[in-house]
Parts: sequence; C-alpha cells; structure tokens
Amino acid sequence: MGVVVDTCIWIDVERGNLSPGDVQQFTGENPVFITPVTIAELTFGVEMAASDTIRNRRIAALERLKKKPLLSMDADTGTVFGRIAATLRQKGRGADFRLQDLWIASIAIQHGFAVLTRNKKDFKDIPGLTLICIPK
Repeated sequence: MGVVVDTCIWIDVERGNLSPGDVQQFTGENPVFITPVTIAELTFGVEMAASDTIRNRRIAALERLKKKPLLSMDADTGTVFGRIAATLRQKGRGADFRLQDLWIASIAIQHGFAVLTRNKKDFKDIPGLTLICIPK
C-alpha cells in the first residue's frame, strides 16, 4: 500500500519538528506520494512567508518535495470527493471539514492508499479512509 503524506507532516519536516526518519517509522517500506493539494498548500506558505529567509527555506523544501511521486486528480477523484462530501453532510457534518483535507483523502481512497497526518480531526469520519497518525 502507498501512503499519501498530509501537508502538515511536510511542514513539520521543513521546520525541523520531524525528521525524515520519523516519517519513515510510520510509512515503513511503503511508497510515499504527494498530491497537487499539498503542492498548492505549500506554495501558499511560500507566498505568505514573513521574510526572505523563511521564503527561501520554504522554496527549498518545496523543490525537494516535488521530486516525490505525484498523484494526479481526475474525474474519478471528483466522484470520490462528491460521495464523501455527501456522506459527511448526511452525517450532520456541514462545513466543519476542510476542503483541502477532503481532496487529499479522496485521492488516497481512489488509489487505495493511507493518509499520514498529525491532524486526525481533519479526517474524522471519512468513510473508506485508512489513517495513520503521528502524535504531536
């Protein structure tokens, strides 16, 4: 099984709060993937950096990350997303789920992969999702 790594993990690696070895303890020998959503979220972080030093550090981290295998989004991803969003709404969850996390989960489910995160609550109650959590 592959593992889609949530943006928060990559941010913690970039900040030095997690090492690549820490991440590998949870992914094991499974292949690790990124998503266009993660690229977008990290690019936003680059653009919002408070200083050139932070911006340059984030750019370097993003460029390293772009070397990882990228899972694309397509019509099937949209179908998975729509079904999950409807299920969550039917369970009484309105706008309390983050759309970016729902897209990441949809991509993982589409490919039969797990999601590695530190934010378990962001992926709460998503049917069919295998979640791996690194404690904070």
